[in-house]
Parts: sequence; C-alpha cells; structure tokens
Amino acid sequence: MVTSTSAIVLSKIRYKDNDIIAKLYTKEYGAISFIVKGRQNSKKNKIKFVYFQELTILEIQFNYNSKRDLQYIKDIEIKHNYMSSHSDLVKASVIIFLSEVLSNIITHQKRETQLYNYIEQSLIWYDTNKFNPYFHMIFLLELTRYLGFYPDTLNNIFKYFNLEEGAYEKLKTSKYSITGDSLNLLNQILGIKFDSNPLPTLNSDDKMEVLNIILVYYKLHNNNFKPIKSLEIVKNII
Repeated sequence: MVTSTSAIVLSKIRYKDNDIIAKLYTKEYGAISFIVKGRQNSKKNKIKFVYFQELTILEIQFNYNSKRDLQYIKDIEIKHNYMSSHSDLVKASVIIFLSEVLSNIITHQKRETQLYNYIEQSLIWYDTNKFNPYFHMIFLLELTRYLGFYPDTLNNIFKYFNLEEGAYEKLKTSKYSITGDSLNLLNQILGIKFDSNPLPTLNSDDKMEVLNIILVYYKLHNNNFKPIKSLEIVKNII
C-alpha cells in the first residue's frame, strides 16, 4: 500500500556509482533510510539529488515494507522551498551542523508527531527570518523538551548546574557540574525563543562555550551521541 508523509532529510551517502542512500525523518514513521537511484540522464527519472540537500523538507510517497532496511521512494516533491537556508553561506553552515546533530540522535522508527512538527516549524522559521546567531543553540536546547531531557529550571538560583542530572544544585556533586561564567552563559540562552527581543550579546568565544556545553549535555543524555565533525564549520561563522 502506498503511503504519503512529510519528511526531513537528515543525511545522505553515496552508494555505488550513481545512487545514494538518504536517511529521512518522516512524520509518520520516524527515521527511515531510502535508496535513491541516480540515473539522472533518464527522462523517466523524477527523483533528483537536489531534493536531498541537508534538512530539505519534503512530501514523499512510498511503499512501506517493515522487512526492508532500505525503502524505495515512489514520488517526491519539496514541501517548503528554502529561500535562504541553502543559499546564504552562513545559514547553510548552521544547516549542515544541525543536520549532523539530528542524524546523530534521531535513529528510531517511531512516530513522534510533536518532535517532527517542532523541527519542521523551526526550520521554516529559520529560513523565512533574518539570521539569528543563537538559533542553533536555542533550537538544540528546546529540542530536549521533545527528547525527554530538558533542563529542570526549578532551582535556577543555585550556583551550580549538573549537566549529568539536568538540574541546578547548591553544591558541586559531579565533574559535569558547571558554575561561574559558564553557567551564566548557559542561563542567558536557556529558555529564550528564536524571536526574543533583545537577544543576548555574546562574543564568539562565549557562543562557542555555550555550544560546547550543549553538546556535552547531549552526549551525557544520549549514549550513542558521536562527536560532531561539522562543529569546525560553525566555529568559523559565530
């Protein structure tokens, strides 16, 4: 039976000479890998590799077979045509970074509509608004609400924040407890929205400090979280 769903491109890898394997986060089925044939010279080939740029938002049709590791796309179209996210070099760098993070953490075949909607709506906001240098940090912190480990802000007057426990504390109880300037920087980002006014005014080093704290937080709460190779790209633009 043919099924239709919205989907977000998480990653792609070259397969053989002309094909790719694309990992998509679908609204209806969670993360699914598809094999895409690359006979681009064929007039019958309706699936173009341009559809599989990082975090492109698609509408796809396919015959879902739970016994297959790789599915086959029957029809495809772009749901939201990015106006700036792929053409603006600064925005595109953030997109590459976030696609790697999302590919890292979204590995399950499970329908999670709220998680999907948050990611899709955030990407559309990013594309249709002027560049926000804190977008990726805010996005990743808010994403933890849907992943089940959003920081407990109940005792945010305490002088330590335990990244391992995801909570504030009076005394340092872990090597992953942060305080001082590091905690102050995290507090400036935690809880703000993409369109908050005013936004923080952090320098490049401070932004990198916050981002590294967030990535450590992800690593502590996701056993399979791998080092993010594209972090170097983000360093050059923040």
